[in-house]
Amino acid sequence: MNWLTKLFRRTSPRPDAEIGRLERHIGYRFRDPNLLQRSLTHRSYIGQQDGQRRDSNERLEFLGDAVLELCVSQYLYKRFPRKKEGELTKFKSIIVSGNFLVNQARQMGLGRYLLLSDSEERTGGRDRPSILEDAFESLIGAIYLDGGLAASERFVDSHVLNDLDLHQATRENRNYKSLLLELSQSQGLGIPVYRVVEELGPDHSKFFVIDVQLGNAVLGRGTGPSKKKAEQAAAAEALHELRVHEIAREEGARESPSPPDDETASAEEGTR
Repeated sequence: MNWLTKLFRRTSPRPDAEIGRLERHIGYRFRDPNLLQRSLTHRSYIGQQDGQRRDSNERLEFLGDAVLELCVSQYLYKRFPRKKEGELTKFKSIIVSGNFLVNQARQMGLGRYLLLSDSEERTGGRDRPSILEDAFESLIGAIYLDGGLAASERFVDSHVLNDLDLHQATRENRNYKSLLLELSQSQGLGIPVYRVVEELGPDHSKFFVIDVQLGNAVLGRGTGPSKKKAEQAAAAEALHELRVHEIAREEGARESPSPPDDETASAEEGTR
């Protein structure tokens, strides 16, 4: 049984028709269907089939993440010729954030086409945000290998940048890592460093614990089903800690009496 039949036996007696529907949703027809297959193959499915982990979509996700950042960076550079580098970086981080990509994956119905293990499917893997985000980036990587950068740009333009409302995206997708970086640099505290403290669970269902440090101090700890989500949670906690200390310093400064200047001190001395 080939992979198309395995993939679409749940939904259609005609796998070729179903794969055509997927390609229409994507807006791209693959010359090498094996690349499309790999982009949809979660590591849990590989484990169930006793295959090699490199046959999952993880390597394509790595490539697709880089291609996506390039396409978005080029788009922002051209669209906002007067914006500074810091503002462009903030916009980019919002567009390539997990929440934004998950929404795009759901809109194209990407979850129904994934190859998952039986246990992953039973536990809601087809709509799991971390899996959808990874699959979306893997798909970009597959399109890049199959059709080159131009094809990747067309896909990103159509499914990520088309009718993009950056103001709404900014409200809906707060990037705590970017906010923490801005605040720490403005206070002269340096650049935050993220460190994986622990990885829990099997390969197909990992859970990460990550600390964020400024200097030698650990300011936040986050957990999540992916490193990206755990880092965001750690950054959010660190932001809270920094803001609490900032408020405490401001209140302490208001409550502390100012030392008298020389003229005031002299006048007080004279009255005595």
